[in-house]
Amino acid sequence: MTTNASVRRWVKEVARMCGPADVVWCDGSEAERERLLEVAVRAGDLIPLDQRRLPGCYLHRSDPNDVARTEHLTFICCRERDDAGPTNHWMAPAEGYDRLSKILSGSMEGRTMYVIPFVMGPPDSNFSKVGIQVTDSVYVVLNMRMMTRMGAVAWEHLGTSDAFTRGLHSKGDLNADRRYICHFPEDNTIWSVGSGYGGNALLSKKCMSLRIASYMGRHEGWLAEHMLIIGVESPDGEVTYICGAFPSACGKTNLSMLVPPTSMKGWRVYTLGDDIAWLRVGPDGRLWAVNPEAGFFGVVPGTSSKTNPNAMAAIQRNTLYTNVALRPDGTVWWEGHDDPPPRTALDWRGRPWTPSHDELAAHPNSRFTTPARQCPSLSPEWENPTGVPISAILFGSRRQKLLPLVYQASSWQHGTFLGATLASETTAAITGAVGVVRRDPMAMLAFCGYNMADYWAHWLSMEKRASHLPKVFRVNWFRRDEKGRFLWPGFGENLRVLKWVIERCRGDGEAEETPIGYVPTPSAIGGKELDVSKHVLEELLRVDREGWLTNLRNQAEFFAKFEDRLPAGIREEHEALARRLKMK
Repeated sequence: MTTNASVRRWVKEVARMCGPADVVWCDGSEAERERLLEVAVRAGDLIPLDQRRLPGCYLHRSDPNDVARTEHLTFICCRERDDAGPTNHWMAPAEGYDRLSKILSGSMEGRTMYVIPFVMGPPDSNFSKVGIQVTDSVYVVLNMRMMTRMGAVAWEHLGTSDAFTRGLHSKGDLNADRRYICHFPEDNTIWSVGSGYGGNALLSKKCMSLRIASYMGRHEGWLAEHMLIIGVESPDGEVTYICGAFPSACGKTNLSMLVPPTSMKGWRVYTLGDDIAWLRVGPDGRLWAVNPEAGFFGVVPGTSSKTNPNAMAAIQRNTLYTNVALRPDGTVWWEGHDDPPPRTALDWRGRPWTPSHDELAAHPNSRFTTPARQCPSLSPEWENPTGVPISAILFGSRRQKLLPLVYQASSWQHGTFLGATLASETTAAITGAVGVVRRDPMAMLAFCGYNMADYWAHWLSMEKRASHLPKVFRVNWFRRDEKGRFLWPGFGENLRVLKWVIERCRGDGEAEETPIGYVPTPSAIGGKELDVSKHVLEELLRVDREGWLTNLRNQAEFFAKFEDRLPAGIREEHEALARRLKMK
């Protein structure tokens, strides 16, 4: 428990509204973890797995109506509707507090209310921010102790200040009609009710680290981004740090833990973060980044020793699995696992399953939560309080056609435009149709805590704040041929693209200027060790002018939503692209 008067007063107010039977102040200790695991198992929230083969691992099954982020029930509650912008759902703060307080009133009756103090960012870092989450979910507590720095470190960082994010969460009755995730950026507050799913219930993650933090960053002069952070060590021993924004299931986690192919001796990739980056301008004029999280909350399906050996190694112990299949031997399975489908299992809902079933054994958005320290590729700099200097920013998406494998922006303004026009095919991480192309600027469409046009203006303003900004690139590992086959082998071979990116950052790397940006020559990416023909490489790097003209019209339709709020720099880049595409 803390002596901070603001915290104690706020927790007392929440307890009075929610009416729990008991209040527990979490300390983040190992003894507390063991105690809470026992509570969760007794309550049926967790199923112990085979502790010999998967020590410290447990399975959680969520309600079938609560398996992904619910963007249509996620609101930005600020005074002016236009400050939320056309891509966010808006609710007036007074209405938000009133509507949710009626649902939250008495919602914790007969339950324990847990008070979770946590820090986002490395200890003793100027980047770091304190949050306090109140919840009635022991599953949330156990996840939060992996995803954040929890306990005394938060009280030490906060001191007597009232500058902390106030996060109130209750499962309520898990009724989708009474489910809301509301952000009050002007109050540094988050209220979430009716969901136990990670993105809706772990308020440190998308809610605080992106929606609230992006609002903070705009006012304080820094960036909160949906980005991985990696360090790439070349054979000469130099490490180049790269950030990358990818919509869910576009290869971000795999790239963040990439293992170089055997043909690229002397190269190494270090993991600093797989999902979120906070970036500030350093005294040297460069952007420096930290990962505010302490764990990984990754998509399980498709994860294997081939696709992501570092992730597979990390999740063999002290991991919470959510909505995967349970085998008779007390281990877990999912589509894309190393092992073939089991003859029998219990599916993600706990129902008997065999390979003959039409339905999947694991939910497409099933997850693992694991401490970052278990990742074999973790960088020794991952908790450096000053962060790491960023040389390049990647914007990636899942597109079968149109986008080349990689290309480079000509300037920071052009790079901001590339991020603003990011579009990808939707996945199972959100509710709704899968495989539909939607605009997802900077992979932040669902996570920007204010008007996205103002967010782009904030990006453009970084040119005045920093003297040495990163180079910006677009990447697409998912281009297919006429028969639907992937043209690029992906996985470890993606390092060849990163090698070209690093060469460009150093002033080298062969490239051709095209209407959309600088595209590598086939020889700059390929080589005798790469099993991709010159013809396929040429197709991977081809720029289809007619396709881009159609894309240009789609961009214009998207930008029209922002009316006069659209920054002049974005408009200028859109018009310049149109001129270049029409030139012969």
